[in-house]
Amino acid sequence: MKKTVFFILYFLSHPVHADEQARFIEQALFIEQGKYAIQVFSEKLKGALLSAIKSGGPSDAISVCKEMAPIIADELSAQYDFNIARTSLKTRNPNNRPDAWEKEVLNQFEISKNQGASISSLMISESVTQGDHQELHLMKAIPTGKLCLTCHGENIDPTIQTQLSKLYPDDEAIGFKLGDIRGAFTIRKVIQP
Repeated sequence: MKKTVFFILYFLSHPVHADEQARFIEQALFIEQGKYAIQVFSEKLKGALLSAIKSGGPSDAISVCKEMAPIIADELSAQYDFNIARTSLKTRNPNNRPDAWEKEVLNQFEISKNQGASISSLMISESVTQGDHQELHLMKAIPTGKLCLTCHGENIDPTIQTQLSKLYPDDEAIGFKLGDIRGAFTIRKVIQP
């Protein structure tokens, strides 16, 4: 947050075109709101998963991910006027497959991780041309934690695997190890002309 405030103050105090200032401020606010929304999304989903596991076991967590994650994403998207979702190189829900830009970023995250970067530090924000308009994009990597391995690991309980296969016949999101990149939060916002 301190860096963002510094850059905003710098741009406001130096002679630059008003449009440039407005774009910079919009992007800086998008990044800060995006990071906060990702934190909220992560905390709400993790809390719901832990609660479901505590009350009904791991099989209840599957329905939480399937039903609650889209609700949380919709609420945050409406609150911040952008689209927030999750994606991965290995998706469970085919609706979450990455587009070309997201796939490129996910591959770059993998390269950075393999070169020693911490998964929690892997984040990128860019302004991207999409057809006739510009979009702000933000992605932040999601590490595979111990909780994730129950449904996304290498040794999934057969009962859970049966339930996953029924709900997600094209499931690719298995075989992860602790510390892998599970995927990323992805946010996009259309820039108003």
